[in-house]
Amino acid sequence: MMELKDNCGSEGSRETESGVMGSLGGPSSWGSFTQRSTLHGLRFVFPHAASSRRSALRRLLWSAALLACLVLLVLESAERVAYFLQYPQVTSVDAVVSGSLVFPAITVCNLNAYRFTRLTRNDLYHAGELLALLDVHLQIPEPHLTEPHVLAFLTEKANFSSFRPKPFSMREFTERVGHDLKEMMLYCRYQGQECSHRDFKTELTNVSAAERCCLRG
Repeated sequence: MMELKDNCGSEGSRETESGVMGSLGGPSSWGSFTQRSTLHGLRFVFPHAASSRRSALRRLLWSAALLACLVLLVLESAERVAYFLQYPQVTSVDAVVSGSLVFPAITVCNLNAYRFTRLTRNDLYHAGELLALLDVHLQIPEPHLTEPHVLAFLTEKANFSSFRPKPFSMREFTERVGHDLKEMMLYCRYQGQECSHRDFKTELTNVSAAERCCLRG
């Protein structure tokens, strides 16, 4: 019984001593963290109580260095995040020098598919509504909004009082009224040699005419 009391008394004294050491400036949880942390410089900013009295200047310099590094880290991270949110794209182009190139296949189309001045009375009779020049009753829609020269042309050509319609072919109409590349092409040069409208051929695409490039040997 006496031995048991002595043991209990010794354990109690040890706990009391450890509690007193923690309260009197022994290593606390924060102090242990700063000493064991892998963050460089943190243990010099928060040293042991015994070593903290040695050099306050050293702590100040380490604090300034650690704070500067944290500021740079935040600025660099913010700049990288802003750059990422811009979704930048990089295009890689390899230029290959060739001594000779095959004449390319290109298509030249005029947005104004048909030449107004080439229209005939038979064209207006059959395709006037398709071209939005006449309505379903073969009358000029909204003549007060039409330009004077266009109105005069339509008034003359759209007079079907004594007109007898002739057969109409959309292909013939497109080839005749569509634009001619000879009139559209001002200059053509490929690999130091001049080219002309003769190097192109006309191909019909639906109801519009297109000039497709075709090299003739």
